[in-house]
Amino acid sequence: MATSAVARETVFALRRQIAKIEGTLPERLEAPAGAAPVDADVTPQNPTADVTPQGLTIVRRGLAVAPPDAFLRTGAEGLDTALSGGLPKAALSEIHGAATRDAGAVAGFALSLVSLILKQGPRLPVLWIGTAEIFREAGFPYARGLHAVFGIEPEQLLFSEAPKLLDALWIAEEAARMTALAAVILEIRGSPQRLDLTATRRLHARAQNAGRPVFLLRQAGEAEPTAAPVRLILSAAPSASRQTIAGPLAGSIGRPAFTVSIGKSRTALPGQFTLEWNPDEHSFEERRGEERRAANSVPVVPAPRRGKGPAAASGAVLAFPAVGSPAAGDQPSPSERAAHRRPRRAG
Repeated sequence: MATSAVARETVFALRRQIAKIEGTLPERLEAPAGAAPVDADVTPQNPTADVTPQGLTIVRRGLAVAPPDAFLRTGAEGLDTALSGGLPKAALSEIHGAATRDAGAVAGFALSLVSLILKQGPRLPVLWIGTAEIFREAGFPYARGLHAVFGIEPEQLLFSEAPKLLDALWIAEEAARMTALAAVILEIRGSPQRLDLTATRRLHARAQNAGRPVFLLRQAGEAEPTAAPVRLILSAAPSASRQTIAGPLAGSIGRPAFTVSIGKSRTALPGQFTLEWNPDEHSFEERRGEERRAANSVPVVPAPRRGKGPAAASGAVLAFPAVGSPAAGDQPSPSERAAHRRPRRAG
């Protein structure tokens, strides 16, 4: 915790120094709890007076104050607090998967965010851009699952498959400026050199101008410097047991769950959260420690040899029975052998 506090103070000091060099006001992340508003009298000589209520989370860059609806709240109080209000709606946000096997969790989390966006605003189409490589490795979302789990109509999700990364970046830059789209998703695999700080800065600037979010999905790549103000690291979490009137149903599979770690944010606050997606309410719920489930709750057994049923779990073997050669145990009897395999008689 001491290291985290020192890191936060360092980041805040750098922000103040940058603001001093640029001649602008530094970012204000959160109003002090219990403190009265300062500079409450707005005058032409003081246009940047803080007239927000106590405890209201705001972000001020230069002379502009971000409105409360500038952030997409996930509904998980811990994550939203750590992100100082949620994910910015008009910005580039990076959702990172450490391995290719996390592609499903990354895509599911991105679709959950899209569902929240469509729930709050007009139900505009969403453009999903990717290369042929990533679609071949990760696949496409299931159309029926889009409506059943996320409340997204299949015709609202548009896909654009580009043969090369340069083509995908060009499509994303052109789509990021369009206000006719609710959101833009760019899915990339690995750590390509073309996806550098300059390319992400262009995406972030166009997202800000259009007032629309751009989600950058990074699959199986290392975390690199980008212009995205927020980076979330995603992986699948074990689902909790399904809740019934009588209590948890043993052996059942509950709601989809995600492990979300904050890799980068405006507040420089680290954190790891387990979120469950409610497919009925189309909202996130934060899972507490007592609701967690073991990663491997079912014993892993070897596959059946002849396909008649699961093999028994391995245990302590004390002795083997005295039988014939194991190699000859599965051989047919002489009467069952094929005719052409019988010994031939001469003459």
